Amino acid sequence: MKAVQVTGYGDVDKLEVVEKSIPEPKENEVLIKVKACAINNTEIWMREGAYGTGSKSGWRPEGVHFPRIPGSDITGTVVKVGSRVEEDVMGKDVVLFPFTSTGEEGTEHISEDMSFIGSEYDGGYAEYVVWPAELCFDMPLSNYTESAVFSVSGMTAWHMVEQIQAQPGETVMVTGANGGVGSLNVQIASKVFGSKVIAIVGDLALEERMKELGATHVLSYKSDHLAEEIIEANGGPIDSVLDVVGDALFSTSLQVLKKGGKFCTSGSAGGQKTELDFRTMYLKHITLYGSVLGTRAEFKRMLEAISEGKIKPVIDRTFPLEQAREAQSYFKEAGKMGKIVLLPEE
Repeated sequence: MKAVQVTGYGDVDKLEVVEKSIPEPKENEVLIKVKACAINNTEIWMREGAYGTGSKSGWRPEGVHFPRIPGSDITGTVVKVGSRVEEDVMGKDVVLFPFTSTGEEGTEHISEDMSFIGSEYDGGYAEYVVWPAELCFDMPLSNYTESAVFSVSGMTAWHMVEQIQAQPGETVMVTGANGGVGSLNVQIASKVFGSKVIAIVGDLALEERMKELGATHVLSYKSDHLAEEIIEANGGPIDSVLDVVGDALFSTSLQVLKKGGKFCTSGSAGGQKTELDFRTMYLKHITLYGSVLGTRAEFKRMLEAISEGKIKPVIDRTFPLEQAREAQSYFKEAGKMGKIVLLPEE
């Protein structure tokens, strides 16, 4: 099969197109012919060493072992089953829950042995992938590409919204609102949980698209008076922030939060380190949440909301698998709207 491997830490030249043997499913696994694999920050940061290098690079203490096939947002068709898997799953179109864990229900994502596809296991930048049968779910939509954009970004966004316990009528600010996680944060907070959403983007040319996704107000982080504009748009301080940016908007976020407000972050594309004046946090009774991925129950609730049409795929562009370098480079450019997807058969 054709696959793209990360050969070590570095730039996109560390992505190499290779020919590999098609993997064999173990007794509890299935072999999936990959139809689409969306790109996430996580595989780029893994390659760049942003999580750390050596033993700090992955989700497990031993770190990532190279070469590794990245990719975690995967849809495809089951073409072979392991000895302990029911034959009736053959031919099923599936979306993959992206990690294994022995954690109890509701704590799978914080288990010490949580292991991620594309990091601890070979992932979806390939024509075929093996995965435990119990972690393969029916696709929520009939289209492979559209169904592939939710697994990691969608579950991360869903978990964030549940963490802050978003309520109808509350105001939630979403940073990086035109990105993969951000565009789903907007939809989930507004169209599933009924909150008002202030979307923060760079280019206000995206305003109408953001409002179609459910944003009440759309503002630019480039404004010199962003905090004042947020408070004016809402008629006062806001209830919660869903953040994927990190340092660049951290102080503004704390400034515009009401007393008792909530700040939840799942990314740091705008800076991984920040300064915090603890007085702001405790005098305003602000709750800070760190968030990544989610639980199987949340994943199922998300798939149900997608199949009901409450959450829609937002896709910026697709690339053939062989252009993984170009796709990851494009992913890092500003001003995109939604997800980037690799298509092995294109």
